[in-house]
Amino acid sequence: MTSLELILLYLLAAVLGVVIFRLFKLPSMLGYLAVGVAIGPHMLAFAQNTKSVQHLAEFGVVFLMFVIGLEFNLTKLRSMRQHVFGLGLLQVVFTMLITTTGTLLLAHLLPKFWQINWQTALALSGVVAMSSTAIVVKLMTERLELESEHGKRVIGVLIFQDLAVVPLLVLIPALGEREENLLLALGLASIKAAVLITILLVGGRRVMRSWFTLVVKQKSEELFVLNLLLVTLSLAWLTELAGLSLALGAFIAGMLISETEFKHQVETDIRPFHDVLLGLFFITIGMMLDWRMVLERWPLILLLVTLPIVFKIVVVAALARLLGATTGVSLRTGIYLAQAGEFGLVLLTLAQTHQLVSPNLFNPILASMVLSMLATPFLMMNTNKIVMKLVSSDWLQQSLQMTRIARQSISANKHVIICGYGRCGQNLAKLLEAEKIPYVALDLDPDRVRKAAAAGDKVVYGDAVRLQALMAAGLARASAVVITYLNTASALKILANIRTHAPHVPAIVRTVDDHDLEKLQQAGATEIVPEAIEGSLMLASHALALVGVPMRRVIRVVQDQRDARYGLLRGYFHGSDDDSVHDLDQTRLSTLILNSKDFAVGRLFSDLQDNISVQLLTVRRSNGELLDLVSEQSLLQSGDTLVLSGKPEALALIEQKLVQG
Repeated sequence: MTSLELILLYLLAAVLGVVIFRLFKLPSMLGYLAVGVAIGPHMLAFAQNTKSVQHLAEFGVVFLMFVIGLEFNLTKLRSMRQHVFGLGLLQVVFTMLITTTGTLLLAHLLPKFWQINWQTALALSGVVAMSSTAIVVKLMTERLELESEHGKRVIGVLIFQDLAVVPLLVLIPALGEREENLLLALGLASIKAAVLITILLVGGRRVMRSWFTLVVKQKSEELFVLNLLLVTLSLAWLTELAGLSLALGAFIAGMLISETEFKHQVETDIRPFHDVLLGLFFITIGMMLDWRMVLERWPLILLLVTLPIVFKIVVVAALARLLGATTGVSLRTGIYLAQAGEFGLVLLTLAQTHQLVSPNLFNPILASMVLSMLATPFLMMNTNKIVMKLVSSDWLQQSLQMTRIARQSISANKHVIICGYGRCGQNLAKLLEAEKIPYVALDLDPDRVRKAAAAGDKVVYGDAVRLQALMAAGLARASAVVITYLNTASALKILANIRTHAPHVPAIVRTVDDHDLEKLQQAGATEIVPEAIEGSLMLASHALALVGVPMRRVIRVVQDQRDARYGLLRGYFHGSDDDSVHDLDQTRLSTLILNSKDFAVGRLFSDLQDNISVQLLTVRRSNGELLDLVSEQSLLQSGDTLVLSGKPEALALIEQKLVQG
């Protein structure tokens, strides 16, 4: 197979694998691993010689370490020091200590089945200590758990694990030396690493800032990217020249750039290289896996999958509990960190390269790690069920949380439920307060909730995606639900709960653009507000005003655009303070709920309109379904909520016609 054919094969397999896994809402990394297994020499054998690809895949690890270094900043570490240097440090130390001791004890008790020396045991303990940042952070982001109590602990541990990789990258090659030279090799590696890192960090920041400033002044995007690759690969080459690893130099490069003002631009430019090459790395890892060996030695592999998972759950949960977390939070933290990680795979391949892991041991360990990573999404999806069964106090704490939400909303009626209390939610709350409209806000950031509640805002800690939280917030009595955060998956779940349990309650959803408009409309959103459209309208209004268009015309043009885009803004709902002479001749909105005895039931609205100047904007069925009356003529049913737009006289006529005939 030629190089071009091999590259095309990898690209095709990668695209298909990622598409299939994304359809099932699984991380792309698992798709790359599965693709590697499928096309590798042990299965379909499309790719036999993987040496050249493995060399290229090494750069995936280089860019991974570069990104980790780029995200390394002292401010972030300082704010999370309790979790990073508390739980994170203890997790890595205790996991490595217990794994090394247990592995050596097993080798002593079962010398025929488990032959291993202390160097290999120590290297494998570093492998076991790692968890998957890529999988866990991706799934937690989708589940909106990054700011939860267990989420903060998980992130803290993952940050420390990323930092712990740096000394392990120095340690493992040294462990591969002969035993008589081991201490000398380890000492030399440590001194080299310390000297090199000190020189680079002390003088490197100033040089890096000056050099990048010089490059940026040339105002060439191409030059900026080339320079970025040059700096990253040069420092990686420098550390390898010093007898250390390529990845260590890339990490230092990332750290140096993170202290400059060019950090965010670098993150944007490096992402395509990082993702593609890292995907290639995971494909090569999958290609190493011999599936026939998995079938032949399945009892050992099953043991190597389950034992580390259970062990890490117990260790992390015990340490989190020791540091003051509740039992439920501790167990959730343990379950989320139980799997093997991508850095574990990096360390395992490094250990094999330095002959610390024998071939007959490498494949079972690799298979168990890949399987544990594949199992992670399913384990995380069922975490709540596991915790509820094992920890009775967690059920009580969740009940108390629902009680706190209910206590906040118990006296509220015809109130607005705000899902998400970020900047958008807080601005909405201020406007509602100004109009004396009651509201209850739900948010998952405990710090924000604590500060806002102390200031007197009606906000409580709760996950709006969960039906229990919405019901406790008084969903059945609410006048509207507003979803303020930009997460379509979460919005769809909330809309499904509203549609099932309170179809009469209108829901307004905030989105970035019109990309998911149809999905949200079908899910039951009464109105969708895309930020891109609102931003463009404000931009246009300012531009028109600045070029001399009269302000009255600017306002009318923008309002016409809004009328065309938002059905609910074609008029307004009449209130007791809208009785001025000016208001009497203005288009307004009116809602009418049909009863079973009303004349309109079983008829078409168009047959009843009789040239009355009224527009039917939306019809919401009693089950929450929104009808698109432009494309389909549906018979009106009992329980339908009709939103009508027109002038007061016309609205009165049509309502009489619909009810009495």
